[in-house]
Amino acid sequence: MRIIIAGAGSVGCHLAKLLSRENMEITLMDDDRERLGLLDTNYDLLTRVGSATSLHDLRDIGVAGVDLFIAVTPQESVNINACLIANRLGAKRTLARIDNYEYMLPENKAFFEELGLNHLIYPEVLAAKEITDSLHTNWMRYNQQLSGGDLELCVVKVRQNADMLNRKFMSGYFSHGKYRIVAIKRQNNTFIPRGDDQVEPSDLLFIVCKQKHRNLLLEQAGKNKHEIRNVIVYGGTRIAQKAIQSMPADMHIKWIEPDRDLCNRLAEKVTNAMIICGNASDMDFLREEGIEDADAFVALTDNAETNIFACLAAKQFGVRKTIAEVENLDYVPMAEGLDIGTVLNKKTITASYIYQMLLDQAVLNVLNITAADAQLVEFIAANGSAVTRHKVKDLHLPEDANIGALIRAGVGILVNGDTQIVKDDRVVVFCKSQVIQKMEKFFK
Repeated sequence: MRIIIAGAGSVGCHLAKLLSRENMEITLMDDDRERLGLLDTNYDLLTRVGSATSLHDLRDIGVAGVDLFIAVTPQESVNINACLIANRLGAKRTLARIDNYEYMLPENKAFFEELGLNHLIYPEVLAAKEITDSLHTNWMRYNQQLSGGDLELCVVKVRQNADMLNRKFMSGYFSHGKYRIVAIKRQNNTFIPRGDDQVEPSDLLFIVCKQKHRNLLLEQAGKNKHEIRNVIVYGGTRIAQKAIQSMPADMHIKWIEPDRDLCNRLAEKVTNAMIICGNASDMDFLREEGIEDADAFVALTDNAETNIFACLAAKQFGVRKTIAEVENLDYVPMAEGLDIGTVLNKKTITASYIYQMLLDQAVLNVLNITAADAQLVEFIAANGSAVTRHKVKDLHLPEDANIGALIRAGVGILVNGDTQIVKDDRVVVFCKSQVIQKMEKFFK
């Protein structure tokens, strides 16, 4: 597959890096030569200096016949125009990053399709949804429904009092068929558990669970539910605005932003939050604003370090749920190690959406899991495919892959070694980024 990405900003560069590992022919273009320099030497991709809206540059880069043209520059108008031009020059599919929610409405989809713009993505809206979901399932680091909600992915950090501690997988403790641990992250190492492995304190567990058995998982992981009513949001960014607008009406929200002019502008855009001008890095200020009564603290400034340390300060005041936007991927492991509740990364959220369009038709859905540098992928088992020929324990899967569950006739089923996958099963697979294409071959 041949892909052109226009825009070597944070999103474009991250996408190019990820996709270059999938044995795709990736070309990254930007009008700034310096942005392209480092990528050119360190990754298996082509870079070209050029304008995303130049007919000459797009023809020269070979846009005619390209499988997918992605425009993710900082300017919405540039992205839309680039996609329209690329379409007329022969690109098979186009995708534009936008910042106008009106364009995302279902009734406008056909309009953009007719123009030649096949896909639109608004990363801030996707990130906002992840924030509200995380507040709802606040005892988890991450939660995502699978296949209509019968199954879900739960990412949970194990506490010292957990009943599941020091239980070897071969002991039968986890053989109840109500949830399945598909991977463990211990310090900075993510691995697939085998029979001799056991759960240890502070492990980050990646679990496929039947939703009706979520309470058993909560109990055995040593977690407690708590209701979130009072929320403090720090940072007047677009993600913060979208997140606040999507929060339930019964939440009491304080929105803190240091810039007074920006506070005045934000007051015109939202009605469900109290906007306060101040610095959440100031402990006395936080105390005055009732941080000790907050159920959740969400740090969404443009600075990763500020967000991390603001969440740590909130933890010192006893806030149970913290969420930090960390766009610098190098900081994500540190934030996880510091016990930041949920780490949000806009680039990986965007990548999950785009992955969906790039993989084989046997792939139904791809979730990018920031904390593990991995994906949770839903495949359809084709008739006669390798995955249907043997029981799961005899499939000889790649070392960094694990089958967690399947959906058969609309019913979620947790997998074990004796499970036999059959034609048309929707199969949920946890796998590290570099083996996703190897897993595709099992399902064709």
